[in-house]
Amino acid sequence: MRTPIPASCLFFLSAALAAAAVPELRMRAQTIDAKIQIGYGLAVADVDGDGRTDLLLADAKQIVWYRAPDWQKFVMAENLTPKDNVCIAARDLDGDGKAEVAVGAEWNPGDTVGSGAVFLLEAPADRTQRWTSRRLPHEPTTHRMHWVRTGERRYSLAVLPLHGRGNKNGAGEGVQLHAYGWPWREGDRAVPLLPAQPALHLTHNFDLLPAAPGSTAETLLLATKEGLFTVDPAKAGAAPGPVATIAAGEVRAGRLAGGTRFAATIEPMHGNAAAVYLAPAQAGGDWTPRRVLLDETLVQGHGLAVADLTGSGSDQVVVGWRGGTPGAKVGIRVFEAADARGETWRLLATVDDNTMACEDLKVADLDGDGRPEIIAAGRATKNVIIYWNETARPSASAKK
Repeated sequence: MRTPIPASCLFFLSAALAAAAVPELRMRAQTIDAKIQIGYGLAVADVDGDGRTDLLLADAKQIVWYRAPDWQKFVMAENLTPKDNVCIAARDLDGDGKAEVAVGAEWNPGDTVGSGAVFLLEAPADRTQRWTSRRLPHEPTTHRMHWVRTGERRYSLAVLPLHGRGNKNGAGEGVQLHAYGWPWREGDRAVPLLPAQPALHLTHNFDLLPAAPGSTAETLLLATKEGLFTVDPAKAGAAPGPVATIAAGEVRAGRLAGGTRFAATIEPMHGNAAAVYLAPAQAGGDWTPRRVLLDETLVQGHGLAVADLTGSGSDQVVVGWRGGTPGAKVGIRVFEAADARGETWRLLATVDDNTMACEDLKVADLDGDGRPEIIAAGRATKNVIIYWNETARPSASAKK
């Protein structure tokens, strides 16, 4: 009499067979700019309304965009402030197919009183020409920004400083995340989204979470010295929702094929470790106990993205680091879940080995073939590279 195979074994066997059917990740590098200064921040959006996804870059002194598919470079604005630009946000807000653009500048993390700047860039009729800058009120150490949907056809610009006003050595007054209503009118005021307590410090980056079922408003996921927190822009002043308690500098949200949610991080700010946190079964629970370490050899980890690059149905984690110590190599690695529940992870591929000192990276399907590309900007390497995704299509069994 044949002994039946337990259901649990069948589950893991089917997962292993599906994983084996996923093709090898194949990426082809194309340098589209070899002469940038620092490459602080990247954005992806259709700038000119031709239906193609373009690339935007906040470089030290210039705000530029690269037009798809020939990647010709156009300067949008230059020398907005005496100090460097630091971040950029681009998204079509009014439905005309063309991105609205905002940027952050006057970058000086050591000045927590007088630094920072926020600008809206207003497009000319010919978007290849210079754009007009419109300065908005700001908090010191302006560092990251996102256009966030706050309701049906309603958007705000969420702007996150690195430090709180007057903060010293990562301590003192907490940061204040502000939402700038769109369209912005003279006399408008930015809305503070965080209460005074708990005070959050070193808020290095944040991500957008999709709207929950029955809602159109997106949520923010913050990486801070105190850990990971969610913020609901529709509830100004509400206490941030705690997610995990380990200090992080970068954060992105992802999902596995079976529906398990996770948050990917680089820890701490400019840190050496990449990790994922799996969502607990109980909503509102602490994710910290379900931390899985991916890598602890990074030298100034600074780029992070999450996407399904292989067509497996599960998101992978893309990690970039910029080096900065003598002899340290730089590059980009991709990690994938090694089991269906995401309890173990493995290195899938080294996409870049020492030619990209990654300051920022994004993922987007640039050629419309359903396979996302990786786009990265390099600080010490002074380059912008598209890593074209030429991975073969997975077999049908890999998606089941």
